[in-house]
Amino acid sequence: MESVKEYCCSNGVMKYAGTQLIVELWEADNLDSEKKIEEIFREAIKECGATLLKIDLHTFSPYGGVSGMAIIAESHLSIHSWPEYRYAAIDIFVCGNVDPYKAIPVIKRGFNTEKIQVMDLKRGVF
Repeated sequence: MESVKEYCCSNGVMKYAGTQLIVELWEADNLDSEKKIEEIFREAIKECGATLLKIDLHTFSPYGGVSGMAIIAESHLSIHSWPEYRYAAIDIFVCGNVDPYKAIPVIKRGFNTEKIQVMDLKRGVF
């Protein structure tokens, strides 16, 4: 019988589809730069041990906010930024053995902020 790769997660107490970190940044920099956001996403994905498939970002006028997503084999990272308020909302949703918490230091460093809030949701609890 062929082995099937497990994409669900378990913390020893429960089994679930994945972990979603809702990350809020305040007093952040680089929120209007698609290039910098892509660099941060690439590094965060590498640190987590995830597999990058595609990044798609879009800049809005007049304030230069960026919205976009990195599609990974294990789910996604997304961002919506408001540079005029130095605020960004980031979601990191992963399944399998990927550790989304390894992305947090990369995000803090890349956006040059210590003012961050992280909420952890277990999605699809079985």
